[in-house]
Amino acid sequence: MEMLSSVMSAAAVVLLLLLCLAFLRRKGIAQVRLFRPNGQAGRNLEVLDRLVLTPQHSIHLVRVADNQLLIGLSPSGCSLLQTLPPPSENQPKVEKV
Repeated sequence: MEMLSSVMSAAAVVLLLLLCLAFLRRKGIAQVRLFRPNGQAGRNLEVLDRLVLTPQHSIHLVRVADNQLLIGLSPSGCSLLQTLPPPSENQPKVEKV
């Protein structure tokens, strides 16, 4: 009988955690994916680099799927500065020092 009450208590805690997670996801606070659709292994969006120009202005290099985008951010919004071709395999990679 003790075993059954322990299992029911653990199940209740797990159910409560899943309900809290669903609520937080609906509100946009938590962004958790337990499974990726179509077996996607990697992420499609990645920030490659960022350059701060002033406290309120910056430039971001973002990879979206196979494309690289140079985006400018300011208090008035963001704008696409340039679309860059994906790096070729024979092109040397630049490392930060």
